[in-house]
Amino acid sequence: MNCGLRIRLNQRQKARILLVFSVIFLTVTVILGICFHDAAMVTDFSRKNLAPCLSYPFGTDWLGRNMFYRTLTGLSTSILIGVLAAGVSAVMALILGICAATLGKTADSVITFVIDMVMGIPHILLLILISYAMGKGLKGVIVGVALTHWTSLARLIRGEVLQLRESEYIQIAAKLGCSKWQIARKHMLPHLFPQFVVGLVLLFPHAILHESSITFLGFGLSTEQPAIGIILSESMRYLIMGKWWLAVFPGVMLVLTVVLFEKGGTALRQILDPGSVHK
Repeated sequence: MNCGLRIRLNQRQKARILLVFSVIFLTVTVILGICFHDAAMVTDFSRKNLAPCLSYPFGTDWLGRNMFYRTLTGLSTSILIGVLAAGVSAVMALILGICAATLGKTADSVITFVIDMVMGIPHILLLILISYAMGKGLKGVIVGVALTHWTSLARLIRGEVLQLRESEYIQIAAKLGCSKWQIARKHMLPHLFPQFVVGLVLLFPHAILHESSITFLGFGLSTEQPAIGIILSESMRYLIMGKWWLAVFPGVMLVLTVVLFEKGGTALRQILDPGSVHK
């Protein structure tokens, strides 16, 4: 008993450490990316195509731009877009999930049909169509990512609400005359908050990857902006010339950011829900 409790506590402590490390890394990346934005745009043909060295850890590109600054700036852009889009998507999922489970069969059928329809369309195709319809750019990317990532969380929240409706305290509250809004606000939302927060965090890596993918394909941000997708897309033509650092370092940093978001979400789930910790 004590041994199992000690193991569980140790695992939760590790989860807290991982979560704190992830938050610090991502926060520092965003701050440095914003600070280095202007430096990332500076061109200097006297230093073009330099391999990684002490002065330029990530090397320079064909215009002599510092790839370390460009990578951090691109990552900060991706993180900010991912956070904003995932936040909007998670709020949509929470509202629609609650509405589907509390507003009757008609609302449930309509929302479930929309969820199935959105999930039935290839993700990247729907994202490209929405982004293109919104005129591309930053607005198109954010709207596209937000409108394509809410379905799984909405279905999860709907299932949680359906289970809560059968609980005794919800039924007692309804018999005492509480309205559906009061029941949802006072009794359901506190229970749904951990699932909502974890789902929100776990949406970030998907949002970042899809933002980078659509930008890589040329349907996202303009080429003047140092986004990770644009950096990787431009570097493809120089790989055959041996300029490997143009793609390797931005790609590794993107993967590291996504993994930290994923691990941070898993750690947060272990902290908020002790039953999710595997013995």
